[in-house]
Amino acid sequence: MTIEIAKPEHLNSIMQVIDDARNIMRANGNLTQWINGYPSAEVILNDINQNIGYICWNDTEIVGYFSFLKGDNPEPTYNVIDNGKWLNNEPYGVIHRLAANGKAKGVAKACFDYCFTQINNIRVDTNNNNLPMQNFFKKYGFTYCGVIYVTDGSPRDAFQIVL
Repeated sequence: MTIEIAKPEHLNSIMQVIDDARNIMRANGNLTQWINGYPSAEVILNDINQNIGYICWNDTEIVGYFSFLKGDNPEPTYNVIDNGKWLNNEPYGVIHRLAANGKAKGVAKACFDYCFTQINNIRVDTNNNNLPMQNFFKKYGFTYCGVIYVTDGSPRDAFQIVL
């Protein structure tokens, strides 16, 4: 699997991956994440324009998408964490909008492996009923750290790993 920076011409394929991922979430009982049109084409284009959107290729097909930011404080909603604490206060990377269309195995692992070539400290969050993603985090070695709140006030389970 190949990871590369997303370009505007990838938008339609990315949106199809996101729709497929949303359907997979629904089939797994996650009815509350990625609702009301989120993430929209506008959100994805914003990622692309900021050079933080990435695609996962399997041969000639886009099978996954994610957004990856890194720095001293790339995710302001992580400034407050309830019922726990982050493992450290060092610069970190954060992965958002990880989506796979279900046509290839290993998209999440390829995403995380790639991100760890950029920084060794990663924080993530997910809806509390996104059990497949939570199971992946635990299998990969992430530690549950507490609850953060996204910009609309919704709670998300937060995880971190330092390699």
